[in-house]
Amino acid sequence: MTTAVAEEPEIDEAAEKYSMADLLHQLGDIPPSRVRMRPLPGTATIADVQKHKLCELIDRTLVEKAMGQRESQLSSYLVHLLNCFVLPANAGIVFGPDATMEILTGLVRLPDVAFISWSSLPGRKAPIEPVPNIAPDLAVEIISKGNSRAEMSRKRAEYFEAGVHLVWMIDRFKQTVAVYTAIDQFKTLTIDDALDGGDVLPEFSVKLRVLFGELDRHG
Repeated sequence: MTTAVAEEPEIDEAAEKYSMADLLHQLGDIPPSRVRMRPLPGTATIADVQKHKLCELIDRTLVEKAMGQRESQLSSYLVHLLNCFVLPANAGIVFGPDATMEILTGLVRLPDVAFISWSSLPGRKAPIEPVPNIAPDLAVEIISKGNSRAEMSRKRAEYFEAGVHLVWMIDRFKQTVAVYTAIDQFKTLTIDDALDGGDVLPEFSVKLRVLFGELDRHG
């Protein structure tokens, strides 16, 4: 009688040399609670992303997306505002925070909000793959308590390496938006300013007082 032996998962050789502290630092000094241990760090694949919702794939490791109710409320409102502008012009597609994108080979990110123009999509059609190999024209990250400065810095670098043209880093705690047009070119907007779409979404604009005011709306 032959006994079947389960094959051990292939582990990234570099990852084998890391301690958990090294891994967390490499991922941007994130809390250990956000790292999925199944599959083991260094062994995860695109297929695993499809099984574990709201997880990003970074260095072959599944990392839970940091997002709370308030961040979700703000991202939903921003999706609404962008759609009110994008749909009448049929300029492209606006995605919410559960849209997985393989922005670089083996790297899957879930921007809190994203916009992709038709000209950036193959065949000018919406992707049908669960995890399409695409990068947005606009990527929006809404900073949560679980995010670290190093993590967000790494995300920005990856977005621009992938070909993203515009990145909005929204800080609901400070009520500011850092607008990046390149990895080292940005301006910080405050509550009295208006956020515009620049060259990616010309003529789109929303006052930050209106955007952040959504969090204070009540019955």
